[in-house]
Amino acid sequence: MNKVVSSAAAAVADVPNGATILMGGFGLCGIPENLIKALHAQGTTGITLVSNNAGVDGFGAGILLYARQIRKVIGTYVGENKEFERQFLSGELEVELVPQGTFAERIRAGGAGIGGFFTRTGYGTLIAETKETRIIDGHGYVLEPPIVGDFAFVKAWKGDRLGNLQYRRTARNFNPMMATAGKITIAEVEQLVEPGMIDPDHVHTPGVYVQRIFQGASYEKRIERRTVRKA
Repeated sequence: MNKVVSSAAAAVADVPNGATILMGGFGLCGIPENLIKALHAQGTTGITLVSNNAGVDGFGAGILLYARQIRKVIGTYVGENKEFERQFLSGELEVELVPQGTFAERIRAGGAGIGGFFTRTGYGTLIAETKETRIIDGHGYVLEPPIVGDFAFVKAWKGDRLGNLQYRRTARNFNPMMATAGKITIAEVEQLVEPGMIDPDHVHTPGVYVQRIFQGASYEKRIERRTVRKA
C-alpha cells in the first residue's frame, strides 16, 4: 500500500479543531518541523499537544503556542519558551506536567493497548491524592493512565512508501513510541526511499503503524541551547 501524500499541508488537511496530537522529538531534535508549519498555516485551534516540551519562542511547537492554537500541553519540560511560561502563569494555557519516565511509559502503554500501569514515581505526593494507589511488595505505587492521540506527528531520517521508518540518533527519542500511540500517524522523512532500501534490521517503526508519509524539506535543525567548551 502506497502511503505517500504530496505535502505536509495535504497530510494535515483533516486534522480538526480540538484534536489531541502527539509530537515526537526531544527538545528541538527530531521534531516534525514541516507538519508543525502546515498545522500553523491551516489555523487548527484547540489542540491538546502531547510533547516532551513545547518548542522555543518562534520555532517548533512554539509557533503554535504564539498563535494561540494550543489549548493544553501534556509534557515534561517547560524549556526555553517564554510564551509558554507567560500563558501558563496567566491561566491561558492548561498544562499537565508529567515526570519524563512516566510520560514515556504512558505513551508506550497507549500504543501497546495497556489500560494503565503502576509506578512508584509520585507516590506520597500531592499528585497521588487524586489517583488510585497500591502497596506492592512493601512499596507504594500510583496508577497512571495511557496516552493515545487522535494523531501522531513523527519525524524520521528515512522512510519508504509503505511507511517503514528509520530514525537517527537523538531523533529516536519519543518518535518510535508516539508512532504507535496515534490513531492516525503521519511521518515526515528526510529521505523517502523505495521498499527494500532500508535494511530490515534498521526499521525502528514498522509501516503498519504509519498511515501517511511524505518527504520534508528545508529542515533548520536548530539547537535549543548551544553550549561550547571554553578555549
